[in-house]
Amino acid sequence: MNLRVRVVHCTCAGDQHWFADIDDTDDPQPDDPYWFVDRCRSQAEALERACARLLELSGEVLRSGSLTRVQEAHLVSV
Repeated sequence: MNLRVRVVHCTCAGDQHWFADIDDTDDPQPDDPYWFVDRCRSQAEALERACARLLELSGEVLRSGSLTRVQEAHLVSV
């Protein structure tokens, strides 16, 4: 499994913020990541939070051999 962090600068209704997610590099559709955070005040904050979570996810993969996607965890309704 090759995980990647993506950090994006967003402007929604005039509100500028940063978004980050963690997904598998082989996933062709980035619509269901393993983790995400929105409304970070800076790129550095988004990247710092994503890297901390990436370290946690790496430990989960080593312990269980798999990860749960956001939608599978029932955190988001589609």
